[in-house]
Amino acid sequence: MNLLTEMARQGLLLIVLSPHLDDAVLSCGELIIQAAARTEAIVATLFTEAGPPPHTLSARRYLHQVGAPDAEALYRQRRSEDRAALESAGVASVMHAGLIDAQYRRRAVTEHRRRWARLLPELEHVYPVYRLHVMSGCIAPSDSETLREASQFVRRLAGRRPALVLAPLGVGGHVDHVLARAAAELSGAPIAYYSDFPYNQHHQADSSFIRRNGLIEAQSVQPTEAKAALIRAYRTQAHALFPGDRIPLAPEVFFCPASLTVLNGGTGGGD
Repeated sequence: MNLLTEMARQGLLLIVLSPHLDDAVLSCGELIIQAAARTEAIVATLFTEAGPPPHTLSARRYLHQVGAPDAEALYRQRRSEDRAALESAGVASVMHAGLIDAQYRRRAVTEHRRRWARLLPELEHVYPVYRLHVMSGCIAPSDSETLREASQFVRRLAGRRPALVLAPLGVGGHVDHVLARAAAELSGAPIAYYSDFPYNQHHQADSSFIRRNGLIEAQSVQPTEAKAALIRAYRTQAHALFPGDRIPLAPEVFFCPASLTVLNGGTGGGD
């Protein structure tokens, strides 16, 4: 594949930016497996922590869906699963930024409102309702500090050496995916984008974002059973996402700026 062979030739570092502790593998696990065999790859996940209770109804429903009574214990297990899965695939470095997942992020409120939030936690949360707020595709003004921290994290990673950042396209509008995309843009590094799976099975990519950034669809990657095995390693999530262990091996789809010659098989600046 041009992306990997050209990156290996140029000695570029591949930074796969994952919003949550499974998104990178879900959307581009096959690419990660191939990349780990050909060049140095880092998988960096931004939102790797839960917040303390009381939780919103949406967060409680999620915990019930995955069979987890305790959010902090669940996220410890998810971080452990992520490291074990990616290390088994040969990924050089697995990094967790330690930012709080959207369902648990709180905003500053008055003491009066905080007292009421003990009864109705939604009053204190940045994204109180999953379908209305988490999946809105809009970063809340009160979430600007999270965006700043995420962009600084990506900038530090990309500043180590010449690198390509592979970021989520934000298909489906999950705010953490949109925020990860924005953090990659603010890093100043060359960026390519992966289409977010499984959201892309039911939602279209944001055509206005694609046009505005001059993106073209690059060569897709056809997953193998190796990717399915990698997904199954995320035991806390796989059953809820794919009941009956039916994991569709949909092509991994990537987008890049036309000027990004690495993805087009160009030389990227000579020998």
